Formats: sequence, structure tokens, C-alpha cells
Amino acid sequence: MKRDAELLARLAERLYEGTVRVTATDPGDAYERHVVDALTAAELVDAAPPGALVDVGAGGGIPGLPLAIRFPQRPVTLLEATARKAAFLTETIAVLGLPNVTVVADRAEVHAAGPGRDAFAVATARALAPPAVALELCLPLVRAGGILVLYAGAVAAAELDPVADALGARVERELLVAGSDRRRLVVVRKLAPTPARFPRRVGMAAKRPLRFT
Repeated sequence: MKRDAELLARLAERLYEGTVRVTATDPGDAYERHVVDALTAAELVDAAPPGALVDVGAGGGIPGLPLAIRFPQRPVTLLEATARKAAFLTETIAVLGLPNVTVVADRAEVHAAGPGRDAFAVATARALAPPAVALELCLPLVRAGGILVLYAGAVAAAELDPVADALGARVERELLVAGSDRRRLVVVRKLAPTPARFPRRVGMAAKRPLRFT
């Protein structure tokens, strides 16, 4: 646990001082707003099936890096399409010495059409896209039986249910984050392989989000 605390504190410093700076007034603020928030999903990840985790649209490494520190037995892939952010993540992994973490500089749609498809027990996404879009980008990466954890605001779960169903999944539950009346963790369980037509080509999920009425 001492190792975890030290690494998480160093990560907060990197988030504040690094070339990809998150919104924070100081390292302590970065720790509370980003590291602590990332770890609100720790119990869900701990209870998930064994296997690799992918953080989709990893940005500055939240929530993927805190979860990689907390769960060193899980291989973690940080999937980030922006080259500058991917370089920051690669440097941060080296600085912190995290052998279980890999950076993939690619779009979710492309990775899901290749080696990433059905490859992960857990996917996470924070500030990636509206929930319905995030489901299309993330679920093709998750194997049957695995879970997607979305860090979200208020969510209309009834609107997500048919989207999840079309992607071979179901919305399992929503958890209110302690201390907030808006922040939620949305847990989506993958039940079967996602149909091959998803995700659609790059950009289409955001341009024309899946809707079922």
C-alpha cells in the first residue's frame, strides 16, 4: 500500500506539471479531482473477470493509470489517438516504472477492428463521449462476460438499454459516486460478441449516435 500511495502521489505531480496538464490548481488538487475520482471504480475492477483492462481515450491517463497502480496484476492498455498525449503517457509509464501498462496510439474504431477486438476483460472511459457514443466505441473491445465502466454524469439508463442490447451487452447498474449528486459509474456487462458492423467507421459514432425509439 505504501508503494501505491507513493506512485499515486507522483502521478498527481505528473498530471499537474506534465506536457499534458489536466485541470488542477496544484498537485493536491490533481490528486483529489483525478486520482481519487479514478479509484472510485476500484471495487468494480477488483470484482471484474480476470484479464486485461483498456482505458479508451486515456488522455492524461485517468482513470487507467491509477487503476494500473492499484491492480498491478492486470495488464492495462491506454488507448489514445492523439500523438502528444500518447507520448506523455509513454513517458509517465517510464517515470513511474509501471511494467503492466502499454500505450496504443490509435483510434478505438481502428483498434476494435484489429487486435483489440474482444481482447479485454474490462474497459473504462472517462470524459470520452456521451454515453451512447462511448458504448459503441468501447464495447467491441470487451470480451463476453467482461464489463465496461463509464464515468459519467446524470444518465438516462432507459435510453442506453437498447444501445447496449444492439452491441451485445446490457446496462447492469448505476452507482452514485459518494459525495456527489451527479457523478455516476455506469456498469455495462458484455453478454455476446458485438456484431461485426460495430463500431462504425472512424467518426461515425459521434456524428450519428445510435438511437432506438
